[in-house]
Amino acid sequence: MITTPFGFSSTAAEVAAGIDLSGRRALVTGASSGLGAETARVLASRGAEVTLAVRDTAAGERVAKDIGSATGSEALRVARLDLADPASVTAFTTAWHGPLDILVNNAGVMACPERYTPQGWELQFATNHLGHFALATGLHGALAAADAARVVVVSSTGHQRSPVVLDDLHFGFRAYEPWAAYAQSKTANVLFAVEATRCWAADGITANALMPGAIVTNLQRHIGGSSGRVAADQMKTVEQGAATSLLLAVSPLLDGVGGRYFNDCNEAEVVDRRTGTLHGVARYAMDPENARRLWDVSEALLADAVGAS
Repeated sequence: MITTPFGFSSTAAEVAAGIDLSGRRALVTGASSGLGAETARVLASRGAEVTLAVRDTAAGERVAKDIGSATGSEALRVARLDLADPASVTAFTTAWHGPLDILVNNAGVMACPERYTPQGWELQFATNHLGHFALATGLHGALAAADAARVVVVSSTGHQRSPVVLDDLHFGFRAYEPWAAYAQSKTANVLFAVEATRCWAADGITANALMPGAIVTNLQRHIGGSSGRVAADQMKTVEQGAATSLLLAVSPLLDGVGGRYFNDCNEAEVVDRRTGTLHGVARYAMDPENARRLWDVSEALLADAVGAS
């Protein structure tokens, strides 16, 4: 188990303090607000060249301007990326040039009404997992070209509500339930980190997943903008919520560490039952066989989408 000096109340700036990222290149999805914007801000403050990958480029430009003003960084770039659209992801990865040291898969959608992409993919699975899967695999060459690249995958304790149901990923037989769909996609995020670390170990690439904590951001727009039933003393600020992402992205304490799940800046305990708290990672989300099967299915879905386009 990886333990660190940081915890629940630590901020992203505190976790990254003293770490020089000059010459490093980072990419953060969903960086036009919330955790993504704070993650990008702290990376830039430590000297990294940061690309904000966003659907709304106007919002992204405003955030980049604010980050530049706050940090003095001139190494900020905004690029359009719609994770639910395979063509958008392909365009993004094709346009990328040079190595990539840090990839933060931060963007997501939570508990939205039942919606499907033109490919017939359930929207939360398409956005939270398949889009990031296509992004990371499409940028594999750039990650491999860097020195010990890291992939950071923002998941959620919500994954404990459901494993990935490989026989019915897109609710063709199950009645659609927003939280079950969200949970499945967040389990997929963890499984991606497990298999990416195994597949890409020879390239020096590691991937880890995390639970950022309970934070009120735009992610909650489909549930009334609230934190649900989380007690007030368990809520985090955006600065605290981005801390675990920064730990996995830059801390030397994580050198060579991959395929794990963290919360409150420390590795989480593997559990066999729902904890009823914001802690713990389900055993099914860490299972190497589940991870391999999901990887194969994801590759096949994306190949079919490319073939149909």
